[in-house]
Amino acid sequence: MRAPDNGSDLRRERVLETNDAYTTYRVSYRSEDLRVSGVLHVPHGADRSPAVVIARGYKNPRSYVPGGSMNTGRDYLARAGYVVLYTDYRNHGYSDADPDNDAELRLGFTVDVINAVVALRRSGLRAVDPDRIGLVGRSMGGGVAYNVLATRPGLVDAAVLLSPISADAVDNVEILTRPGLRRSERMAALEKTYGVPDPASPAWQDLSASSFFDRVVDPVMIHHGTADRTCPPEWTRRAAAGLREAGADVSVRWYDDAGHTVAGTQWDDMMQRTVRFLDARL
Repeated sequence: MRAPDNGSDLRRERVLETNDAYTTYRVSYRSEDLRVSGVLHVPHGADRSPAVVIARGYKNPRSYVPGGSMNTGRDYLARAGYVVLYTDYRNHGYSDADPDNDAELRLGFTVDVINAVVALRRSGLRAVDPDRIGLVGRSMGGGVAYNVLATRPGLVDAAVLLSPISADAVDNVEILTRPGLRRSERMAALEKTYGVPDPASPAWQDLSASSFFDRVVDPVMIHHGTADRTCPPEWTRRAAAGLREAGADVSVRWYDDAGHTVAGTQWDDMMQRTVRFLDARL
């Protein structure tokens, strides 16, 4: 909350693809003292058009392909007329490295998304209306979106969360830090920074977006499958209840028997609802 926003210098570095609806560019921008890579989709004929910044889910940095997730969702939004900026995050793709990111519960990803919005707004691109920018976050990116909403009220005009992780930091330790190789090393670094994960700990409460839901001023839509075993539906139920109690404008759409990835006709319904929600608010 105290850190200044310094997103800037959004560069279109080269054209990756042009199709019937939009042009895709490899881009980069400044975030803190790092250069972060990403992908930008610009619909043909876009002129002061609404934009969406994408906060993606977790991918292993060792196997991550630049611009390599949420492709169908990005395509859907671009074809609906949105300029779409997808960030690789620090430590991924062509981005600069931040060796402390894991020890800080990957809060650098939140900084990178905030600065992606700021860099897009400051870019001067004729295609983008700087006063109409939304946020879409999936899985881990949903947690990033909670953080953005709590730390930067009014930065975006609306946010959509797809199968998000928890708004409580202790819940997320299991899926953000413990799985995989070197988990004991990562946990030791995390505990050195913040102490043992404990919902009663002031440090861990300060890491949780749910502690600051009274700051949220942007409308929020959450989509979640009832059979999600990666991010339990209870996390969304608790977050939605907390947001409502704090006076936030939040709606939840449930998808019966859908897992962490909503698919088929339910995915079509989810994206249609997402575009209607964004169209009404951007």
